[in-house]
Amino acid sequence: MGRRQILAAVGWLAATVAATLVGLGAIRLVGEGIAGTPGGVRDQQEVERALASPEPVSPRPVERPTGSPTPTAAAASPPPTGGPTGVRSSFSTPGGTAVAECGPAGARLVTWSPAQGYREKEAERGPDDHVKVRFVGPGGEYELRVRCVGGRPVADTHD
Repeated sequence: MGRRQILAAVGWLAATVAATLVGLGAIRLVGEGIAGTPGGVRDQQEVERALASPEPVSPRPVERPTGSPTPTAAAASPPPTGGPTGVRSSFSTPGGTAVAECGPAGARLVTWSPAQGYREKEAERGPDDHVKVRFVGPGGEYELRVRCVGGRPVADTHD
């Protein structure tokens, strides 16, 4: 092998090593943003503690109609442009959450999600005068009923 070929191979190897080191340095500089877990990695005990801590909500079990679902958004979000939708509000029970809106045809459930350990038993999406979703799970059965008052979704307090 000639001297020129050896210099070319050493130069190519040096360029490859330099490019690799620059790439690794850039990844280290950026940090966890590229491949890390948002919020870090939690061990089993941390996960169990987080799941065991109760969330502050006002329950409304179906068996006890004295409470009411808790609106989780004081100000409703504006309607999306280009559609006939109205004012949206979010509501929460221990069994799950739902977003409802009011429009020309009445109340409509936009979306709903059961809490961990719960499942959806029944949902009446609407649009209608009243819409509802019912969640069941280890803590009981929770029903969220919504109707429109003055063009705004409100939790219905009677069964």
